[in-house]
Amino acid sequence: MPLLGSAAMLLAFDVVPEAIVEHDDWHTHEHVAERLSIPGFLRVTRWVALRGAPRYLVMYEVDELATLTSAAYLARLNNPSAWTARMMPHYRGMSRGFCAVSGSFGLGIGHASVLVRFKPETSSAASLRRWLAQEALPQLPTRSGVASVHLLEVAVTPPMTNEQRIRGGDLAFDWALLLTGYGEQAVAALVRDAVGPSQLEQRGATGVVSATYRIDYSLARGEVAMSNRNDAQARGGGNERA
Repeated sequence: MPLLGSAAMLLAFDVVPEAIVEHDDWHTHEHVAERLSIPGFLRVTRWVALRGAPRYLVMYEVDELATLTSAAYLARLNNPSAWTARMMPHYRGMSRGFCAVSGSFGLGIGHASVLVRFKPETSSAASLRRWLAQEALPQLPTRSGVASVHLLEVAVTPPMTNEQRIRGGDLAFDWALLLTGYGEQAVAALVRDAVGPSQLEQRGATGVVSATYRIDYSLARGEVAMSNRNDAQARGGGNERA
């Protein structure tokens, strides 16, 4: 399975134009590493829209759903850093979902991606899940230009926290497909001929929308740990030379 855990948090949002540069600096140099210091957080990936909206898509891969309601995570959300508190009011239209990974196929994460969001009709949810996880998705990563495809289903309602209060409350996700690859046109073709609005709606999905993204930044927990070890070794070496 290309995703690193059995659950993920998806965020889709805009940032006011005048704060975009600072947002990207903050997210890259403070926020991502801070989140990866929380037990159970495995990798963070930020995408920026090429076509469609909103501007940003962020995925946090985590060990399990319980990671997203853990005391350690909630403590961080309720005690934001000064830089975080300054950035939160600049968010617009935040959608946030605590998702179970219902299907994950292929290897790796390509630089190009399409996020397809939709809501299943209650009576069709089981059959839609079965069709996606057993029939439609498994063969897609064999296509040229495609790397991996994922079915994510919101499974837990995020609790209200101080970070959310500062930015004004969040909207909800339902289900999502994240389609990634090394060929932008190849990934876009999946929406046209395999898992787009017509195919999903025929099987009971409603409100299907999609947007195309490119990776902007990605960091895994192991990379942070390796950097910390290298820094510690460098400091130790310096002390010995002194």
